[in-house]
Amino acid sequence: MLIHGRAGVSEGEPKVVCVPLEESHPSLAAGYVAPPLIRAYRGERPDTTPVWFMRQAGRSLPEYRELRMGTDMLDACLDPALASEITLQPVRRHGVDAAIFFSDIVIPVRLAGVDVRIVPGRGPVLAEPVRTAAAVAALPPLDPEALAPIREAVRLTVAGLGSTPLIGFAGAPYTLASYLVEGGPSKEQLKTRALMHSDRDTWDALLSWCADVTGAFLAAQLEAGASAGQLFDSWAGSLSLADYTAHVAPHSARALDRARALGVPLVHFGVGTGELLAAMHGIGVDVMGVDWRIPLDEASRRVGADVPLQGNIDPALLAAPWPVLEAHVRDVLDRGRAARAHVVNLGHGVPPETDPAVLTRVVELVHAHA
Repeated sequence: MLIHGRAGVSEGEPKVVCVPLEESHPSLAAGYVAPPLIRAYRGERPDTTPVWFMRQAGRSLPEYRELRMGTDMLDACLDPALASEITLQPVRRHGVDAAIFFSDIVIPVRLAGVDVRIVPGRGPVLAEPVRTAAAVAALPPLDPEALAPIREAVRLTVAGLGSTPLIGFAGAPYTLASYLVEGGPSKEQLKTRALMHSDRDTWDALLSWCADVTGAFLAAQLEAGASAGQLFDSWAGSLSLADYTAHVAPHSARALDRARALGVPLVHFGVGTGELLAAMHGIGVDVMGVDWRIPLDEASRRVGADVPLQGNIDPALLAAPWPVLEAHVRDVLDRGRAARAHVVNLGHGVPPETDPAVLTRVVELVHAHA
């Protein structure tokens, strides 16, 4: 089945292209009506403000911990039945307006054949960091067939969600490159930023590889049934605006080329990126995610009042007394009115120690807020 969608960012009026969605994609069903989340992503204001939580698929839920017991994180992501069930759990528990596909930023790196693993308490770790032109040239291409378990997990999830939309998930090229260059998590990305400035050709080759594998990963989810996609840049907050614009933004735009052509809403989110919001929106996305460091009304001023926003409850306040959290959520909702549309979310992920009942109560508060 073919659907018409807009092509990527370019000068002048973008072309209309035909791109494939699978026959079972929800948007192709007879009588399809866009759910509130998708309407908000497209700039409408539904009667009830939509809400979901980043990193909602799991860490605070006892049923998630029980299901994951004895299973490696990356293995869980690549088991279609397991990944689907984990994705569905928070929707059943909290009544959120969307599911976010359960995966990990480095899954496309793993599927391409790079030796990467998740070390508990630390995060993704590579057997051999990628820091030279030769190492970048040796990175293998991603075989489209390797994405089969991702497509199957999406199909299973969409079948179990009913009218609730699924959001596809992928890491931005800079964040992938950071893990590859540093060899693991790094808060400042010193080696990564040094490579960016010392060897532009190698940097561009590395970021192009990252854009292609993560872009294919996201597009596979969207083609198989996800109704929106989010590009997540965990480490872009380490960059200056000049560095982001010159060395990163073109690659993030490249990562979204195939997804953008599908015509589904695209969200971009980064941590600590308040100074980069306008540039991040400029890569060609529909919705900007905002972390907790900047009020939504100020974020709207920076990106423009016509841009839908997503965010931005402070995750730390999930552990505060309810009156404190309630006042904060209401303030987020009120400030979100500055934007054309608003989807409530956290300003980052759910802390693992969060009481699940608190998240459910937040959903109920958002849905009841006039």
